[in-house]
Amino acid sequence: MGNPASPPGGTELGHFLRARRAALDPHLVGLPDDGRLRRVPGLRREELAQLAHVSIDYVVRLEQGRTRRVSRPVLDALADALRLAPDERAYLFTVADVTQATPARRPGKQQVDRRLLQLLDAMHDIPAMVLSHRMDVLAWNRGAAALLTDFAALPPAERNLIRLTFLDEAYRSLYADWPRAARECVAVLRMEAGRNPDDQALSTLVGELTVRDPDFRTWWGSHQVRGPRQLTKTYHHPVIGSVTLDVQQFSVDTQPDQQLVAYTAPPGSPSHEALRFLLQWG
Repeated sequence: MGNPASPPGGTELGHFLRARRAALDPHLVGLPDDGRLRRVPGLRREELAQLAHVSIDYVVRLEQGRTRRVSRPVLDALADALRLAPDERAYLFTVADVTQATPARRPGKQQVDRRLLQLLDAMHDIPAMVLSHRMDVLAWNRGAAALLTDFAALPPAERNLIRLTFLDEAYRSLYADWPRAARECVAVLRMEAGRNPDDQALSTLVGELTVRDPDFRTWWGSHQVRGPRQLTKTYHHPVIGSVTLDVQQFSVDTQPDQQLVAYTAPPGSPSHEALRFLLQWG
């Protein structure tokens, strides 16, 4: 059955594309005013085709419901051209008959929403940071820097928790049980590599660690995998000594590839008092 909210003729994919095209201001995507009278609001079909790098005939067939089978790269190009929000992009993929020849691409550089940054800054008593799916540190607060390392002093390419765990001696020495923590890192990375086989940055990270660290090379070959879960980790901190903290991970609804990670301890515990001292001292 078709969507009862859609006008007759065509498909829901076609109706959705036409609606989003009509709602998009041509000036927003940098199209110049060519002096021609616009009979309909929004983008013309030929303008959408130009922005998405597809033929005008293909856009016509999609909008008229004469084809629904679309590859993921073409859907991504249409979504980019139409400036679709995350929910709109997800809906576009839902109503299309997606061919599976090519997996969906990921955006090159991830951005952290300003409201999430504000939340990080407001967490004065809790070390916290935002991580990507491959454990890149995208943002952090003062507590995370005091507990783990001064991320701002690192080149952006080196702000990765798994890379630090294996290749940074100071960071490595924080773990009370480094082999256990490191094996967990490898299992998480292996899981993400399976989910994202075409992620070039992830492949580059795996290649670097495989070459530079024999433990990583051995554990990577074991094919152990693990998704995110609640953890408890003990650190040997140079300022506050031994602390045991709960590592809590929260998904970011607006950015499925991101997670908020926070480090806490039970109120009144020695680790809680030590953490509070560190944050005040820092």
